[in-house]
Amino acid sequence: MVDRSARSPKDSRSSPSGSPTLEDVAREAGVSRATVSRVINENRNVDPAIQAVVRQAIAATGYVPNRAARSLVTRRTGTVALVMSGAGHEELDGVGAEEVDGPPAARSPFDSHILADPFFGRAASGVVGFLRPRAMHPVLMLADSAGAREQIVSHLRQGHADGAVLVSTHPEDPLPALLADAGLPFVLFARPARPVPVSYVDLAHRDGARLAADRLVARGCRRVATIAGPLDVPASQDRLAGFREAMARHGHPYVPSVEGDFRQESGEKAMERLLTEEPELDGVFAANDLMAQGALHVLLERGRRVPEDVALIGFDDSSAATASRVTLTTVRQPVEEMTAEMTRLLLDHIENPGLAPTSVIFEPTLVVRRSA
Repeated sequence: MVDRSARSPKDSRSSPSGSPTLEDVAREAGVSRATVSRVINENRNVDPAIQAVVRQAIAATGYVPNRAARSLVTRRTGTVALVMSGAGHEELDGVGAEEVDGPPAARSPFDSHILADPFFGRAASGVVGFLRPRAMHPVLMLADSAGAREQIVSHLRQGHADGAVLVSTHPEDPLPALLADAGLPFVLFARPARPVPVSYVDLAHRDGARLAADRLVARGCRRVATIAGPLDVPASQDRLAGFREAMARHGHPYVPSVEGDFRQESGEKAMERLLTEEPELDGVFAANDLMAQGALHVLLERGRRVPEDVALIGFDDSSAATASRVTLTTVRQPVEEMTAEMTRLLLDHIENPGLAPTSVIFEPTLVVRRSA
């Protein structure tokens, strides 16, 4: 091993240009240039002890790998596309594919809706948190039109990102099938509405709804209703079915339900309708925290005390749960952990292209606060 005691990052270890080279690192570590290259390119066939010595030498010399040259060897960019997809919004909002790339004022309302949703921030946090220690970076891509989806498929095909973490918000979204047909590596958040051979991460939604039902019954609620999410979304279907099944086990064969769209405004409208149709209700389960927040606003406006008159439970444990006038009891969906797991699965698929699709299902927990 070379004696390092009398050397500094600026001495003779550096090349004539002054920038440390692979040779400088190899000399410092006492290994071959090829070994240094294998460590930098994350080749797993290098002894961990040697990897540690090489990394120490990299730090000591101040060597900075040439990412462009490295990508030519590994065919990797070190970036992952974080795709938020909402097929169907272009028809609803009247915004065509050609407008998606226009100035901010012309962009689809889907953009602002997604970016304002607390779920998005948590999803992005999980991806960034997993990639950062690995010196990798996410690239945000929004897909709300046929043109945008084509751009994303083309972007991945051309190798501008190593793969995609896909959060799809519409059951008719064709993007999962497009990516699968193109043979591109990606992982999906939530079970796909249509069968697609893809790895995905999801939550045991029925179990979460059961936790909400058990809590309301334990509080003595007898006239219980629910605000469901959009019923063409598998997660919404599971939450509604799980809640009704649990209430039936507790001797409540009928649970009134009004469908919302996961936004606060829909929670307000649903709560107004429920109070009109079921004025004696004393317990409400909303399929996400934003709708629960809307329901809370209406209940307080109508003079109903929460939880004394009406107990209220949300779903997700998002920032909306703690930002409400009465903090929300809610079913926690560990979004950050789920998207971190998605990213781990994606890197596995990138490393091993022939890997079979798999699924990882997380367990929900009940977080008790003031509303129930």
